Formats: sequence, C-alpha cells, structure tokens
Amino acid sequence: MKQKVSFRFLWMGQSFANLGDVFYIVGLVAILYMESGSAFYVAVLPFLNTFGRFAGGIASPILFSAFSLKRVLACSQILKTILLVMLCSIYIGTNVSVVFVFACIVFIAFLDGFASPAMTAMVPRLVEYDEIVRANSFLSVVTETIQLGGWAVGGLLVALFNGPSILWITCVLFILSSIMMALLQDPVHNTSNQKNTKAFISQLTKGWKLIWFSPLYRTIHILLLLEVMASVVWIAAILYVFVAEVLQVSEAWWGYINTTFFIGLLIGGIGCSKLFRFVEHHTRTLFLLSSIGVCAVTVWFGLNYVPWIALFLSILVGILGQIKSITIDSILQKRSSTEDLPILYGAQGALLSLSFGVSSLLFGAMTEWKGAPIAFMAAGSILGLAAIIGWINKKNLPKNID
Repeated sequence: MKQKVSFRFLWMGQSFANLGDVFYIVGLVAILYMESGSAFYVAVLPFLNTFGRFAGGIASPILFSAFSLKRVLACSQILKTILLVMLCSIYIGTNVSVVFVFACIVFIAFLDGFASPAMTAMVPRLVEYDEIVRANSFLSVVTETIQLGGWAVGGLLVALFNGPSILWITCVLFILSSIMMALLQDPVHNTSNQKNTKAFISQLTKGWKLIWFSPLYRTIHILLLLEVMASVVWIAAILYVFVAEVLQVSEAWWGYINTTFFIGLLIGGIGCSKLFRFVEHHTRTLFLLSSIGVCAVTVWFGLNYVPWIALFLSILVGILGQIKSITIDSILQKRSSTEDLPILYGAQGALLSLSFGVSSLLFGAMTEWKGAPIAFMAAGSILGLAAIIGWINKKNLPKNID
C-alpha cells in the first residue's frame, strides 16, 4: 500500500467512529424515552438522522472544493465530539430539553453527511490501484463486525448503566477517532481557488451533473436509488411486523434475523477479500448476478412462513448485498478522478438519504394497510426493475476493473 500507515489510521478512526455511532444511537434512544416516555420521539430519531445526512450531502461539494479530505474528516469528527460533550455536560444536574437533543441529532447527522463520502473517497488515495477491492472488502468486514457486536454491547451497557453514561463512552470513542483522522496524511493537495459566489453555487450541482451526464455514473446511481428504496423493508418497523404477523414467533426472532443478516455481510466481505482478483476480473458479471439474486431472495423471504428458512434467506441477502456494494464502490473508485470522487460520493449520499427517508414512510404505510408480505413483494418488484435496467445498460458497466 502506498500510504500504509495512513490507511491504518483511516480504518482505525472509522472503527472508533462507527462504534461510537452505535453507542450514540443506543444512548439517545434510552434518553429520549426516559425524558419523554413517548415512542413517537424515539421514532423521530431516524427521520432527523436522515434529514441531517441529506443536508450534509448537499453541502459537501462546497467543503470538498475548499478543504482537503483530511481536514474535512478531522474537523467533522472533532465537531461531533464537541456537540456530544455539550450534550453530556448539560445533562449533568438537569433535564435536557427534547428540542435540544433533536438539534444535536440533526447537526451530528449533518456532519456525517459529508464525513462519510470523504472517508470512502479517501480509500483510493491511500492504497495501490490493484488493492482497492481488497481494501474495500477489509473495511466492509471491519464495519459489519462492529455493527454485529456493537448493538449487543450497547444494549448491555444501557442495561448496566444508563443513556447518559453510554454517551460519555461515545465521547471517548469520538476523541480517539478524531486523533486517528488528524494523524492520517492525504497525498492529494487541494488546489481549488473557487472564491466567488457563482463558483460556489456551481460546486453544489457538480456532483449531480457528474451523475447525470456520465452513462456509467447514471446507470449505477439509478440502480442504487431503486435498491435503497427496496431496502427499507429490512428496517425495524417492517421486519418486526413480519416476524410477529407472518412468521408468528417471538420478537427475539427479529434479533436473530438481524444477526444473520450481518453474518451474511461478513461472509460476503471476507469472500470478496479472499477472492479480490476474481472480483476484479468479473466485476460486471458479479454485479448483475448479485442484483438478480437479491431480487429473488427478497421475494422468497416475503413468501416464506418458516422461521428457520427466514434466517437462511437473511444470510443470503447479506452476502449478495455485500458483493454488490463492494463492486459498486470499487468501480467508482477505479473509474473516477481524485477530484471528482468526493463530490460524487457527496451527491450520492444526499440522493440515497432522501430516497431512504421517503421510502421508509411509503413502505411503512404499505405495511400498515396491506401487510408485511405485500411490502416485501413490492420491494422485490423494485429490485427486479433494477436488475432489468442493469442488464439493459450493462454496456455502460465495465467488464472488469483490474
């Protein structure tokens, strides 16, 4: 790797931040419910998080044109830490206003809205060209391992302590992440000299123009948009209803399905890491087959009434989804210029956050009115449409990325 030490700082900093984000959500849920006693306030949390990320994605091109990725990463993590310390400090000796908590949620999500694309765009700057697939696979395995264990540990910590205590632990993790981000070196120096308002405004639309006018980017993002719309069937509200009303088992099975899904993600990430040369040589084929596979498995899951089969299918969805995600990131990182990649990821983050938020409401209403199986059938239909579009436009996708 051309920047081995910096890549180590990147994945360590990302790991501390990801674990902190899990604890942060767990702690906030406990605080909101303790302060308000309302399930509605808890349900507002993902909406505010989505809104903040969308706003951050919209603003990201201006930041990427004015500052280096390292500075964006370090400053965003430091600001997240400061906001969280403020929230924890104000909580001591008094009750926190729910409005203040909501404001902190939005601002922290806003910072994540441009930190996440910056982190992903940093990968090809720190690793050799032929190591990008392996690096993405490694980062995916680390992330999913943290997700798999973080929620369980977070729940245990809440049971042993309380919400504010978990947030103080999150502060420590955010501080460690900030240090890691400050230590990494960005080999690409920002040479932008955009000074006037018109130039800044043009930066806001640059990512969207890149997506629309490039056949490769347009095809990938149309498929991503459809897949994110369909992915909302796996959120807690819909999956919980499916477990209770269709599988007719205890709510513990909701946790089992989530766990097996993350196990599938891990298997997919490890497989891509071990077979990264195969992934590089058969990128388009793997992408199209995984798209078709996710569609078929989602429909099968919606038609299934057997709990143990549901666990097997959730593993398959995780494996196929991870393969698709790694191939998409690797294509974008290998086919995009160093300057365009952060802006491209920023626009992507805004687009997908908005899509996920709107789709969550629509699929939630569909589940309420028509039932969870219909929601899964609708998701499968959308994924089928994505697979068809991908197949029709396969000429826009590279056969390989070696």
